[in-house]
Amino acid sequence: MTKADLVELVAAQVCLTKKDTEVVIDTILDSIANALASPDDGKVELRGFGSFRTRQRRARQGRNPQSGQAVQVPSKRIPFFKPGKELRQLIDS
Repeated sequence: MTKADLVELVAAQVCLTKKDTEVVIDTILDSIANALASPDDGKVELRGFGSFRTRQRRARQGRNPQSGQAVQVPSKRIPFFKPGKELRQLIDS
């Protein structure tokens, strides 16, 4: 499902225009992204659906695929999604 498919589906269910629905979905996604990017907690919980968090990836030794030269890859924060119990049960059934 693409974002356009999601906009169309939600617009039909809530009787909004596609443009208004797209604004709502964009606002929700931006809010989640901003919360994850914040240095404070970086966590968004949607009960029954799941939680978005950030995890710290350790620094590691990498390799340049073209030259084969070893390079140091710095540590970084990455987004992580953990599905909630209800979502896992829905998918599993």
